[in-house]
Amino acid sequence: MCGIVGYIGHKPALPILIEGLKKLEYRGYDSAGVAVIQSGTARVEKSQGRLANLEGKVNGDFSDGVIGIGHTRWATHGRPSDTNSHPHSDCTGKFVVIHNGIIENYVQLKEVLQQHGHVFKSQTDTEVIPHLVESYYKGDLVDAVRHVAKMLRGAYALAVMCQDEPDKIVAVKEASPLVIGLGEGENFLASDIPAILKHTRRVIALEEGQMAVLTRDSVTLTTVDGEPLTPKIIDVNWDPGQAERGGYAHFMLKEIHEQPQAIRDTLIGRISDDNTQVILPEMGLPAEKARTLRKLAIVACGTASHAGFVGRYLIEKLAGIPVEWDIASEYRYRDPMVDSDTLFVAISQSGETADTLAAMREAKRKGAKVLAITNVVGSSIAREADWVLYTWAGPEIAVASTKAYTTQLITVTLLALWLGQQNGRLAATDAKEIITSLRDLYTQAAYVLEHMEEPIKEVAAQIARKEDVFFIGRNLDYAVALEGQLKLKEISYIHAEAYAAGELKHGTLALITRGVPVIALNTQPELAEKTISNIQEVRARDAYVIGIAVEGDDHTKHHCDEVFYLPRCHKLLAPVLAVLPLQMLAYYAATARGADVDKPRNLAKSVTVE
Repeated sequence: MCGIVGYIGHKPALPILIEGLKKLEYRGYDSAGVAVIQSGTARVEKSQGRLANLEGKVNGDFSDGVIGIGHTRWATHGRPSDTNSHPHSDCTGKFVVIHNGIIENYVQLKEVLQQHGHVFKSQTDTEVIPHLVESYYKGDLVDAVRHVAKMLRGAYALAVMCQDEPDKIVAVKEASPLVIGLGEGENFLASDIPAILKHTRRVIALEEGQMAVLTRDSVTLTTVDGEPLTPKIIDVNWDPGQAERGGYAHFMLKEIHEQPQAIRDTLIGRISDDNTQVILPEMGLPAEKARTLRKLAIVACGTASHAGFVGRYLIEKLAGIPVEWDIASEYRYRDPMVDSDTLFVAISQSGETADTLAAMREAKRKGAKVLAITNVVGSSIAREADWVLYTWAGPEIAVASTKAYTTQLITVTLLALWLGQQNGRLAATDAKEIITSLRDLYTQAAYVLEHMEEPIKEVAAQIARKEDVFFIGRNLDYAVALEGQLKLKEISYIHAEAYAAGELKHGTLALITRGVPVIALNTQPELAEKTISNIQEVRARDAYVIGIAVEGDDHTKHHCDEVFYLPRCHKLLAPVLAVLPLQMLAYYAATARGADVDKPRNLAKSVTVE
């Protein structure tokens, strides 16, 4: 997730670009850049770090240019650096491009371009675009971009300028957000409305496969094939605060609803077109190493540790490799048994979590090789690991993690599948069944969020009046229960506990009294009857039971007060969908209690001290 802004009109472009980037910095903040066409030349300036660094470089410069594009970056391909920052140019410097998303086939395109003499400067996927435009340009920028867009696979929103045609910006959208703002004698482009809200409230939200040509006096909308389209103009009535949150009341709710796209982004380029193989070339872990692994150690903190707990189940099931799971803050103090035959997996959204970093260093000291799963390119954990798998969640602003967690689940699932395929423990038919189901997850996640939100809100209003809530489940459902209870208590301040359902009779039942809410997860078919028996145990004590089950389960509803049914998916992928109603339950319980959802008391987004 990156921030895009563009302007063409009669005013100096640079101040408008910088102002827009400030409104979009929540979408990415590891580097920023601008390009302005001035005196017939496309001038580019970019800088690693916060936007203030770029401001210092361009102060008083680019004053005459009235067309420009700007970008604030969240790194996916290539670590944060001046060189990897956007905008990117071709060999001639005539064409400049900014881009949000992932070009899935950039490696193949880059190889062909290099064979034709093109020289690349960055490690990014984006840089192939200006070089392709250069190759296809015959005096018509729109035609060249149209050719290039048809060659790109993946999710992208991009804007292109050419110094030989300083009267237009060409934009294309495919699965990444892009909006156009309409002005008088000027027009605007951005990845989100906040960047342009000061200047106009009349916007066009581009849809999939659409292409726009912006001049100072007009906006022309077509398909990528050139078929003309009639734009749908929206009048925005949000206040500026709402706009930064995409119209949502809180960043957490916005990020809950961004999860389908985050799931899709994390899968892009990582599964074969025929759904038979997991492909993780960027990870770098040698296949021969995977075939000889004797043990994995998964270590993380908080929400990331719950994703690791799911990973333990999946890796043992699909790859047949023993897995230890530890909380990072405790790891170093038990003299862990790791050696050169151990793969240590460190999971951290920020890549800076102090306890996880310290545990990773201890494992390396003992000879283990390290695989990092993180959301931040160039973070400490990513730099010190031997191999890295990135989750492509984009920036997460709310303290309570949502989309970072689901993308961690996707990533550990991909790892489990890849390991099982490499060591031969996973049958080809089983792999294809799971991978095919993986492809459906982002549409199923969107379905859950659309259809469950209102009924979840009603249940949350009842939960908000309680002081104790219990979560139960078995196997993978227990792992999800751990995350559900953490979400609830960290933002609503309701006391919540998660238990393996079979442990109820070993003491927990003493806490179950009339009206106490119990969230019962029951998504694993082979354990359904046992879980229902546990539900009956709490029902016998007059608990208020809320079930989470999968469509086709006709039994759970007879034993619960409320049941939320998830779309059918492979049972090993159920944790991805099952956590969504729990996130919404926590959010709406917290708002009903008047809590500060995005900034819960006593907590920080990244824990960088022990």
